[in-house]
Amino acid sequence: MLRRMHLVLFQRDNCHLCDLALDVLARAHCPEFDSVFIDDDDVLESRYGVRVPVLHEIGSGRELDWPFDAARVRDFLGAQAPG
Repeated sequence: MLRRMHLVLFQRDNCHLCDLALDVLARAHCPEFDSVFIDDDDVLESRYGVRVPVLHEIGSGRELDWPFDAARVRDFLGAQAPG
């Protein structure tokens, strides 16, 4: 049975790397995800400021930091959450 993933892409406005990440996620056939822009959130800025874009799985806390390619995204999507 496939588990349903709830994914979030942490990103910035006007971010070239974030645009590249969106293209990679599309090529990897990533399931639907939410986009969260960190620009005006001090807590998110502190956590992700130098790391964006970051693909995050809600629940497991697993994260995939940039740079990533389609193969790494597929591996991330196929990996089981710890525990």
